[in-house]
Amino acid sequence: MHQQAKVLTPASTSRVLERYFEVALYLLLVAGFATLASTGKLDFPSVLLVGLVLMFRGYLVGKGRQVVISDRTASLLTLLYVLFYAADFFLLARSFVTATVHLVLFALVVKLFSVRRERDHLYLAVLSFLMVLAAAVLTVDSMFFAAFSVFLLVAVTTFILMEMRRSSASAAVRARESAGTARSLGWWLFAAGPAFLVLILLGGTAIFFCVPRVSTGYLGAYAPGGQLATGFSDSVRLGQIGEIQQSDSMVMHVQIEGDSTGAYDLKWRGVTLSLFDGRNWSNPLPEVVVPRTRAGQFSPHPLDEKPRPGSLLPRTIRYHVLMEPIGTSVFFVAGRTFSLIGPYRQIAQDAAGALYNVDRDRAITTYEAIADLAQPSAALLRSASGSVPASLALRYLQLPRLDQRIPELALQVTASASTTYDKAAAIQQYLMTRYGYTLDLPRTLPRDPLANFLFVRKQGHCEYFASAMAIMLRTLGIPARIVNGFRGGEFNDLTGSYLVRARDAHSWVETYVPGYGWTTFDPTPAGLGYARGHWSRLQLYLDAASEFWREWVVNYDSIHQRTLEDSAGAHSRALWERQRSWLRAQYAFLLARARVAQRSFLRAPSRWGFGFGGAVGIFILLANARRLRRGWRNRRTASRPAQAPQMAASIWYTRMTRATARRGWRKLPAQTPQEFVATIGEDALRQSVERFTTHYERARFAQSSEDAQRLPELFQEITSVRR
Repeated sequence: MHQQAKVLTPASTSRVLERYFEVALYLLLVAGFATLASTGKLDFPSVLLVGLVLMFRGYLVGKGRQVVISDRTASLLTLLYVLFYAADFFLLARSFVTATVHLVLFALVVKLFSVRRERDHLYLAVLSFLMVLAAAVLTVDSMFFAAFSVFLLVAVTTFILMEMRRSSASAAVRARESAGTARSLGWWLFAAGPAFLVLILLGGTAIFFCVPRVSTGYLGAYAPGGQLATGFSDSVRLGQIGEIQQSDSMVMHVQIEGDSTGAYDLKWRGVTLSLFDGRNWSNPLPEVVVPRTRAGQFSPHPLDEKPRPGSLLPRTIRYHVLMEPIGTSVFFVAGRTFSLIGPYRQIAQDAAGALYNVDRDRAITTYEAIADLAQPSAALLRSASGSVPASLALRYLQLPRLDQRIPELALQVTASASTTYDKAAAIQQYLMTRYGYTLDLPRTLPRDPLANFLFVRKQGHCEYFASAMAIMLRTLGIPARIVNGFRGGEFNDLTGSYLVRARDAHSWVETYVPGYGWTTFDPTPAGLGYARGHWSRLQLYLDAASEFWREWVVNYDSIHQRTLEDSAGAHSRALWERQRSWLRAQYAFLLARARVAQRSFLRAPSRWGFGFGGAVGIFILLANARRLRRGWRNRRTASRPAQAPQMAASIWYTRMTRATARRGWRKLPAQTPQEFVATIGEDALRQSVERFTTHYERARFAQSSEDAQRLPELFQEITSVRR
């Protein structure tokens, strides 16, 4: 007895659909908020409060309960938040983006507990999208793509269910569905969501890369830059670089042309600081616009630089920089920069060589540069002679009120040195060997931090070492300045890029040597470095993915599009050329073989004739192989009907109908064997065919071997009947 299938009522089917929709909409809100929170730019109180509200909402969804506030309460809360929004914008966040994000989160919390109409569900979906949009403004990290993909997957499922609810509510006729409807719907959504997501991503990728680009730059340029930006401004507090070094955040990726092994350990200079008041370094130098060539290259030329002697051979490199959105307008460059290339309308430089982006519509994202790394040898610097220009002496010999022990220490350390280079080298060696390196900063800055470093604490980070050396040189009448930038970086062999992080921030000294200009000295001793854990290799893979995301998605502009088009065109042309060369080679080979065959045919035509005839015969046999094999099998079966009665009966009946057709009695496809017998007008032939048909039916349908053996004899009888 078959079990009768249970039939769901329309009300139960609607409840299942409603339940799926509630869960999907809740997951959509969670995915949107998780995308926003993953940027790391959302303040902790907002993350905590909204996270607790979503957890409470999830508890209610799991229990199937509802908590709804009144319209009056919702209106009152909204009115109060309008006042809070103004205070948030002008006093608390002081940022339009942050204040607006807070507004979206407030609207989400209120709407979660005031859902009454169908349009409220759509409002919640829109709020989840606004959270994702805010995340796109606050970050350019590759993790955003993963979070957005999850959001898109849930969004597809949610909007499918939203349409199903709408169609179900407006349906005039209800379908009868079995008890497995809920399970089938769940599996269908489980399969349809990822399928639609893949199609959306493929279509979106094609549109993204093919549609002409009309704008460039980060959306993340609207996000605050943080400590990194202030550490490379025109005014830097002593100790600020040490604070930056305690961060592990990424600053830039650098690819050096021709470097696949990480052979360089370069200093990436940012800002040059010359004025010191005892606690702060600043840069009072004015900025001038860098000329731009017709090819879009900028050619900086610092006013403080002297032309290099002709005996100094250049050491030129070309490198590509991919910057993170750290909120600074400084270009970090290596050596003496000849040329800088980037999608910027205008850049400026100061007299010391620092380069700045003055294009307010474009944050620094990517640029290329050509630089000279050549440095004169110690012997050349010792032999240098000349005087210091008055303009440099006025600018780079400035001193604040100092502890008297500092100039005395400088004289003591350089007592045996006679040249500018030897004095600078002596101070550098003294600081490197007599003082320790540490990132443990004092809780409060001493009244005289430089004297405290030299005579009390005797340990510090690079900024203290560089400041001490620069001031000690100035007390000796040697122009000196400090440079804030980065040094080295971890080489990623997967991408051939140097990963420069905040912990690589560095300060060093540039000393003016008459005849050769500014020369680099670095008095900071080697630090403890950083330990590479078990996840270091995985981190390199993540950095490689992040670099690809930043270069080909976030920074994707018309220049990248032309590069991609040129690359695709070059590969297509190369592929076509390879195919054409192969076809030409095959044509030449066939032509050569044809000429050889022609000469052979002329020498022995009879042999070629027999060979050609044999080949044609073999071809005909092969072309009719199936027909010949089938004919041989039918002939063998017909000669031994007892072995396969059914097949033999079919074969002999076909032969019989052909024989009667030649007598003028053709069997129609729609006729049964007995109906065909009745249509035959010749009595003798009809009787013979009737006997044949009787034995055929027994052999065909009863598998009678005796009747099958009678068929050849009866067939001979039919063919021997006279008209």
